[in-house]
Amino acid sequence: MSTYATKAKDVEKRHWHLIDADGQILGRLASEAAGLLRGKHNPLYVPYLDCGDHVVVINAARVRVTGRKMEQKSYFQYSGYPGGEKWRLLRHRMENDPEEVIRDAVRGMLPKGPLGRQMLRKLKIYTGAEHPHEAQTPKEFTLGKARS
Repeated sequence: MSTYATKAKDVEKRHWHLIDADGQILGRLASEAAGLLRGKHNPLYVPYLDCGDHVVVINAARVRVTGRKMEQKSYFQYSGYPGGEKWRLLRHRMENDPEEVIRDAVRGMLPKGPLGRQMLRKLKIYTGAEHPHEAQTPKEFTLGKARS
């Protein structure tokens, strides 16, 4: 008797999940979204394949953080040139591009390399409540609930 190994052709049709970020905590939202993108809810999950689903996040501008992270958490960016470093506070990034704050949080929870980049392409983030993915009929996903 041999052990079953999931292959790329075994991955079934990918589902679409809709997450409303209104009032949700950033880290908890990112970890749930990363789990859906990786496919950890799938019985055929293996860490070396992209088994995950598509995730649509709406109301990205209304996500919240706990404590004093808005004033204390900073993001580092370096251009590669001498003196080309930038530090940006979370508060400034949330004002300018809240989608990128959520994308960076989810990116940090995915595998590094080509597999993680492939998974991240299935994440769609929108600032408001409107999104152009109605034709895919995404299912509402409630954070913190047991998956069935």
